[in-house]
Amino acid sequence: MEVSSVYVQGDGSEHDRPAQPRAFLTGEDRKSDHLRVGPYVDFPVSVVLPAGGSGERTGLQTPKQFCPFLGRPLISYTIESFERVSWIQTIMVVVAKENIGLMKDIIQQFQHNKVRVVPGGSTRHRSICNGVVALGEEGRPAADKPKVVIVHDAVRPFVDEDFLYKIAVAAKEQGAAGAIRPLVSTVIATTSEGYLDHSLERAKYRASEMPQGFTYDVIYQAYQKCTESDFEFGTECLHLALQYCGTNAKLIDGPPTLWKVTYKRDLAAAESIIKETLSQSACLITGGLEAGVTLGKFLQKAFGSLDMELNVTPNLMGDNVRYLLKDWNFIQVSVSPSCLSEVEAILTALQAENRALLNPAVIIWMYLSGTDEPSTSGRPAESAALISLASTAKLRNILLYGIRLHQPEDTEQWERSASRVADIASALIRDRNPALVGQLLQA
Repeated sequence: MEVSSVYVQGDGSEHDRPAQPRAFLTGEDRKSDHLRVGPYVDFPVSVVLPAGGSGERTGLQTPKQFCPFLGRPLISYTIESFERVSWIQTIMVVVAKENIGLMKDIIQQFQHNKVRVVPGGSTRHRSICNGVVALGEEGRPAADKPKVVIVHDAVRPFVDEDFLYKIAVAAKEQGAAGAIRPLVSTVIATTSEGYLDHSLERAKYRASEMPQGFTYDVIYQAYQKCTESDFEFGTECLHLALQYCGTNAKLIDGPPTLWKVTYKRDLAAAESIIKETLSQSACLITGGLEAGVTLGKFLQKAFGSLDMELNVTPNLMGDNVRYLLKDWNFIQVSVSPSCLSEVEAILTALQAENRALLNPAVIIWMYLSGTDEPSTSGRPAESAALISLASTAKLRNILLYGIRLHQPEDTEQWERSASRVADIASALIRDRNPALVGQLLQA
C-alpha cells in the first residue's frame, strides 16, 4: 500500500499510578548530552507517535493529547520523555491534518528540536504507517533512516529511558519487542444474548502496552503486506509483525508508569504526578550569610522529614551552576527588606538556561528580618516590589513567592522556625498556587 506523506520540521532550537516517574524533569538531559549517564545504543533509533485521536472518552472538546496542564499540552510531556534520550534521533508525530498547524505551534513554543510532523490517516494503523513511511522516504539522508523504530502513544507521558533501552535492544536482536503488564481484571467472553460464555485464566494472559519496537524493515514490510481489514480494524502492531513477517516479538514486563491518559480524571492524575515530581527537591541559596547557613542546616532536617531534599549553596556561580540544571525550586535568603537583586539574578539565570520553558519553576524570597522589626507582612514598598517582580517572573513561567521570618535567637527557636518555614515552603512548591504569587507570607 502506498501512503503519501510529508514531514514538517518545527522552528525550535536547540493501583497503577507511578509515584516517582523518571521519564523526564531532569533538565540537564535536555541541556547537554555530555552530561548523560546511563544506557546508550550504537544504532539509529527513531520514534513514531500516533496522535490523531479525537479523545472522545475524555468527554472534552479538545483531543486529550492537546489538553493543557501546568502550562503545557499533554503531548509536549510525552515528546520530552523521548527528546531527552540522547540516542533517539527523530520523533515522528502523526496528527490529523487539521491539527498540523497546532502541532507546529507546540513544537516552536516548547523548542522540541527532534520532532517532525506528518498527517495521520483515518485509523490508528494508517497513522502509524504514515509515520513509518516518512522515516524512510526517499530524499532523506541515508544516515537518518533508523535501524529501530519505537511506536508509542502520545498520551502516555511517563516512559522511562531504561525501559526504552530494553525495547530498542530487544527489537534490534529479535525484530520486534513490546511492553506487557499483568491483567488487572479477569477477561470474559459473552454470548450474543448477553450471558457469560467463558472466562480466561488471567495468569496465562498479559495486557499489551506501549512502547513497542521493531526493526525498520519488519514494521515497514508488515504494513506493505497487511490487508485493508487490518488497516481498518486492527490495533496491534506486534500481531502484524508476526502474521506478515513471521517475527515473534520479545515481550518485556513494563513498569506501572506506562499507563495511558484515557479519561478526564487521568489528566488531573497526570498533573498531580508531575507536581509531585517537580517538588522532590529544592535549592537554598544562602548568599554567604551566617544566618542563611544556620537556616539551611535546620531546613535540611525539616525538609527531610517531609521527604524532600534540600541542597544548600552560597551562590549559583562556578560549579554551583549545576543546581540550575538540577532543581526546579529555589529559596533565596536575604536580610535586606528592599533588595531583590539576588532574586532578579536567579530569574535571569533561569531564563538563560531555558529552565522554565517546559515546567514552571518556583523561587521563594526568604527574608530574614531583624528581631527589632515589627511582625508584619512587610512595608507597602516591599510588598509592591515583590508583586511587581512576581508579575514579570510569571510571564517567564516562574512563580515567585515570599516568606518573612524573624531571625531566631537560639537553637531551639531556629529549629521551630525552620519547621514552620519548611511547611510553608513545601506547600508553595508542591501546590504551585498562582493565587499566592507575589505575596510575602509570615513564618
